[in-house]
Amino acid sequence: MHLNFRSLTEERPADALRQAFAHGWPGWSAWMRKRRTVDAKDVRDARLALRQHMPEFESLWDNWLEVCGDTPETAVFLSFWSPPRYLVHCSQAVLTDDQGPLLIRNYDLDPKLNESTLLSTNWRGRRVAGMVEGIVGLADGINDAGLAASLTFGGRTVSSKGFGIPLIIRYVLEICADVEQAVEALRSVPSHMSYNITVADAAGEWATVMLAPDRPAIVTRTPFTTNHQLGVEWPRHGRFSNTEGRADHLEQLFENNDLTTEQLTSEFLTVPLASTGYDKGFGTIYTAAYRPRARQMSLHWMDGTREDHALENVIPRTRVIQYTPTGSQAASPEPHVQHTKPYSQQNAAFPSDTGLPETA
Repeated sequence: MHLNFRSLTEERPADALRQAFAHGWPGWSAWMRKRRTVDAKDVRDARLALRQHMPEFESLWDNWLEVCGDTPETAVFLSFWSPPRYLVHCSQAVLTDDQGPLLIRNYDLDPKLNESTLLSTNWRGRRVAGMVEGIVGLADGINDAGLAASLTFGGRTVSSKGFGIPLIIRYVLEICADVEQAVEALRSVPSHMSYNITVADAAGEWATVMLAPDRPAIVTRTPFTTNHQLGVEWPRHGRFSNTEGRADHLEQLFENNDLTTEQLTSEFLTVPLASTGYDKGFGTIYTAAYRPRARQMSLHWMDGTREDHALENVIPRTRVIQYTPTGSQAASPEPHVQHTKPYSQQNAAFPSDTGLPETA
């Protein structure tokens, strides 16, 4: 398996978004059609939801549609209003040293389901850069105020009306300047499923907010989180993802007062925090590390390959990463190397023997 990781940058919604849409929409549209039908009422509901909960995004949503095509399907998808159930596995942690906080996370899933795109934008007058999730959403990212954010799935099956988490991450980074503002925003926007959002800022503040559609947000100061909230509430998923094992390992690491950010980064690239179960839909696709004070980010893979980016100078580039049973590693570019297939969410499901529901 190979992924072409690429970085794109733009000021207003234009060519970079058009590239991200062309890359992601064939798979995402098939994923959505398989799970729901869309009509004009859904578009109206999406606009009203944005107007009520994210009023700063209504005109931006219109800009996205001008670039991506104003059809009912694209409108509803890019609004992320009450999407089908959507899961991502991950581990994430915050550790502070003399350079301020480091927010680090692993993105764990099937490589076929990752858009492998770092997108830097200035869509609303604020520079935001992060890893694309759902074309306009983000799985993790940082803004020019020095606020970084990332997500993990919260390990619960309940869902309700609300926004998909990638757009919530985008929203937080577009409108917030620090952890206090981010926590307020996360409490105010309804999430359609349960997720744990960790935020850290340039002043050294950090927090994890446990979102759920059926209970108030929980704000914690635990410096790490995996894929559960108030204990494991979905036992089969808990066993499959080893969420408690990863959390126990992180707890042991943080008991060491001499733990360094270099050591923590190394731990995120090895078992048990890193996984090579790519054929089971649970492998570490990339590790992202954010430095809010310096406005910098880096991507890491298990063989030691590293890619550094300054927020104000994200340089367009492409890097081919190979996934094998031994981990992730840089691959020599070959003629016509493609994303594993054209990016596809069509078969976005755990193997049937896990008994878990479909995911993206």
